Amino acid sequence: MSINKVVANADEAIKDIPDGATLMLGGFGLCGLPENCITALVKKGTTNLTCISNNAGVDDFGIGLMLHKRQLKKMIASYVGENAEFERQLLSGELEVDLIPQGTLATRCLIAGYGIPFVPVLAGVGTEVAEGKETVTRNGKEYLIEDAFDADFAIVKAWKGDTMGNLIYKDTARNFNPLMAMAGKITIAEVEELVQPGELDPNMIHTPGIYVHRIFEGKDYEKRIEQRTVRK
Repeated sequence: MSINKVVANADEAIKDIPDGATLMLGGFGLCGLPENCITALVKKGTTNLTCISNNAGVDDFGIGLMLHKRQLKKMIASYVGENAEFERQLLSGELEVDLIPQGTLATRCLIAGYGIPFVPVLAGVGTEVAEGKETVTRNGKEYLIEDAFDADFAIVKAWKGDTMGNLIYKDTARNFNPLMAMAGKITIAEVEELVQPGELDPNMIHTPGIYVHRIFEGKDYEKRIEQRTVRK
């Protein structure tokens, strides 16, 4: 008997996320963001959250909406340069921030999905990133020991998915979403198009349904472009 993973909408998908939870949020810049779930979290008013994401969105879109509502206690990211409210909260001490190299961020997501507790990395050795962390030396090189992320929920956005939770991402949205989909204790997926089992080409599936616990078809995607560059 298959498990019913389909929920009605974003409000239903995130309804049990408690205050103080640790969330992974997929996306790269403003591409591939779980827009519906972010809107639902803002509406629900969940607070004291720790958010793991590549970046913090912009002031009026993405994670920036949650920052304006003071819903985040801590932000773990690799790039935050387009968000003035993030900068204000960081400098005022309102927001705890852990900035880490992008490759390390991706790897810590990956090993969480694989069930590996830690990984040695070269990035950050001899810098502020290394403060308070273990190191090991192999073949004359020093490595930092970085822990796998421990996220209560992973919230991702895909192009297509089926009711069993199998997901296909499109173009740049295939960034942190597949890594994070494997890594949360509970993974929530919103998709642009939800289909029945067998309608997706098995060779094209990026995230197997075994990783996904809840799925719904989203709506009203803005898909904002952060920096538009065009030829004359």
